[in-house]
Amino acid sequence: MMKKVVLAGGTGFIGKYFQKKYEALGYEVKIISRRSGFISWDDRTGIIEALDGAELLINLAGKSVNCRYNTKNKNEIMMSRILTTRVLGECIAECVEPPEVWMNSSTATIYRHAEDRPMTEAFGEIGEGFSVNVATNWEDTFFSMETPKTRKVALRTAIVLGEDGGVMEPYRNLVKFGLGGIQGSGRQMFSWIHIEDLYQITRFLHERTELEGVFNCSAPEPVTNKELMQLMRIYGGRSFGLPAPKWMLEIGSVAIRTETELVLKSRWVIPERLQQAGFTFAYPDLESTLEDLLAK
Repeated sequence: MMKKVVLAGGTGFIGKYFQKKYEALGYEVKIISRRSGFISWDDRTGIIEALDGAELLINLAGKSVNCRYNTKNKNEIMMSRILTTRVLGECIAECVEPPEVWMNSSTATIYRHAEDRPMTEAFGEIGEGFSVNVATNWEDTFFSMETPKTRKVALRTAIVLGEDGGVMEPYRNLVKFGLGGIQGSGRQMFSWIHIEDLYQITRFLHERTELEGVFNCSAPEPVTNKELMQLMRIYGGRSFGLPAPKWMLEIGSVAIRTETELVLKSRWVIPERLQQAGFTFAYPDLESTLEDLLAK
């Protein structure tokens, strides 16, 4: 019988990447999605069938946070994460042979704005505000589900950089149109992870059966916003970029229907548990990451 992986919310740019990678390893990949043509979130029988006998479940579901935080969107952001996590937990409980491992997305945004020191799993301080409430409720829901036969891992993921999707395109456009200077003070920290490293982390945590709980999924060498934009200009072939002070970002974010928090919050996150467990990053620094993604 074919090995099986289930990707919940697997139709986004991370899900598509993971699907390709897992299929190349010989896995049958089952996808749960709101989009037609996949197992529907309303189809409990289909979800249980997909999960039964699966080696691994990775839940990537959740409305994009790249939007204005009005009441409707905030409610959808919160509930799209909590309800899907709850559905998966309830369906696992119905399985004859539940998945060996359940990896649930979480976010590195759970930590406070940090310009003074890095946040680790052991000594990171949980922040406050809407985004943090989403993250804490999401993790609470995940860890409250009873899954005695399924090991659970929460992936506190930093900003994922890849070729097809994610934040690379907006940053490239800023540089292209001469707006590739610092955003805000430029001192805020930027924590990211190359999509290939995120995939390799799922493989690593799958194989290491003694590892469970919360893991920071971020490259070990975060940079300031100033350093990020400098490198983006180098790879974008631009020597100059206009800076965007906070007031300008506030106006611009309304125009493009997003929130300034996405660029102004200082995310200084270190993958301490992964490093202690012996995980090696293929793209530990931003230069090697951008070299791979942009210099082609």
